[in-house]
Amino acid sequence: MKGSFFCGIVAIAVLPAACAESCSRPGRGSLIEQPPEAVSVNGALTAVFSFRSDPTSYGFARYCYVYRGDVQSPTLRVRPGDELTLTLQNDLPAGSAATPHIHSGRTMKRCSDKDMSGEVTNLHFHGLSVPPTCGQDDVLHTLIQPSKAFEYRVRIPKDQPPGLYWYHPHPHGFSEPQVLGGASGALIVEGIERFHPEVAGLPERILILRDQKIPGAADSDEDMGPGKDISLNFVPVVYPLYKPAEMSVPPAEREFWRVLNAAADTYFDLQLRYGPVIQDVNQPQTLQLIALDGAPVGNASGSQVEDILLPPGARAEFIAATPPLGVFAQLVTLPYDTGPDGAATPHRTIANIRSSASAPAAPSRMPAASIPSQGVQGLESLRPARRRKLYFSEERPDLQDPTQQPRYYITLDGQTPKLFDMEFTKPDIIARQGTVEDWIIENRAREAHVFHIHQLHFQLLERNGRPVQDAAWRDTIDLPFWDGKSLPYPSVKLRMDFRSKEIAGTFVFHCHILEHEDGGMMGSIQVVPRGAGLSPRWSLLRQGVKKKRP
Repeated sequence: MKGSFFCGIVAIAVLPAACAESCSRPGRGSLIEQPPEAVSVNGALTAVFSFRSDPTSYGFARYCYVYRGDVQSPTLRVRPGDELTLTLQNDLPAGSAATPHIHSGRTMKRCSDKDMSGEVTNLHFHGLSVPPTCGQDDVLHTLIQPSKAFEYRVRIPKDQPPGLYWYHPHPHGFSEPQVLGGASGALIVEGIERFHPEVAGLPERILILRDQKIPGAADSDEDMGPGKDISLNFVPVVYPLYKPAEMSVPPAEREFWRVLNAAADTYFDLQLRYGPVIQDVNQPQTLQLIALDGAPVGNASGSQVEDILLPPGARAEFIAATPPLGVFAQLVTLPYDTGPDGAATPHRTIANIRSSASAPAAPSRMPAASIPSQGVQGLESLRPARRRKLYFSEERPDLQDPTQQPRYYITLDGQTPKLFDMEFTKPDIIARQGTVEDWIIENRAREAHVFHIHQLHFQLLERNGRPVQDAAWRDTIDLPFWDGKSLPYPSVKLRMDFRSKEIAGTFVFHCHILEHEDGGMMGSIQVVPRGAGLSPRWSLLRQGVKKKRP
């Protein structure tokens, strides 16, 4: 990218963080605490984050966003139409991770004369339909160098679906280590009680799942055995003891749980279990699903499920019942098979849940019911302007040579697979704002992948060529692994929503297993404006208007 594409960094000098434990974390088996919050007032939320790191003796670093001196990764609470002003100060020490990341054979430079490296960062507001432009949600051209600060000014669209979103760094080539280190936080767009009145007034819990490298373990050892370590609200659940986090809850109470998978690489298949004793907690409980990926599910009363699969980057919001007195409960993740070339994802107990009459109430409560919305309609009745096919694939070199890394691709059918190149001059896909498109995405690799696109949501229409009845809107979806011989390949058919006027510009789609995204499994898309006078997408949905073929 040349001159006009650069997004200049505000030259604000910032002193390096002095404290030795900027990113301190709770100990194993700790009682989980709710993330601190920053809440909008009178239509505005202003915050300053310091991006810091702590080295560890295990060869990897912790990363964190520090707010107001010592608060880590606060939950940002906003309303549709609010303005979020977030100043991100990069307090990483210069020279701490100076290996440049190269795809095209040239050292990538953005916004300064320094190499793109692990000491550079930026922010992605995952799931928000905001402009992919400098100062809002641009991850292609905004790179914040050490000792610099950058101001993000984001207007939350008035038609943004209410629900759970999140923020995390997205510097291509270095997203995985920064997210593995813990740099992430929740962002809530308020108002979901208007779509699902049954959550009004319920106690609310924010639960954030993360992963991290196993100290001293090679990647191959993690993949073949235990997988990465995990945590819940920063309480670690680590190999080999896997001592769970602890939750103390009032007995037999309906609560609204908002769960974010902020892991870089790890799937969670969540299940809430009851049992007579802690050694025999094996009775799955029904969860009332309210929202996925920040968007209320279409059914006005939600869906009744016993487990919820969350690939990296996905979110789920549901009503759960705490156990009665004398009953044990656990939040677990079930084993998930990512394929012969994938990483291990074993069964693990995330938290022991103990009910007590003296347990404190959940730290927050949903607002009382207000004027209800007419609900969210699906995209099935809209006619797609275009159909496309894309596929995930890999090249795996000689595994006996540790210097050779797998090559990860996402490719438009008919084109030649290539690693994503930050120096691209032509986007892989051009779409027109105001339309919807159907994308078939295949997985031609022997490990699972996770499709994510910035700036918009989509609806699942088919799995493996078979129609599904699924009204949920998503921005992230799993694609199971290919067995290496059977055809057709595993696939999903998605209806992509390009109707929002806010999303015109150039942005990316990629695998949200960040090891794969950093390794080249990413593509670019440009959404070109269609013209003025279009109705907002969500008012179209509520009115049930069918768009004609453009």
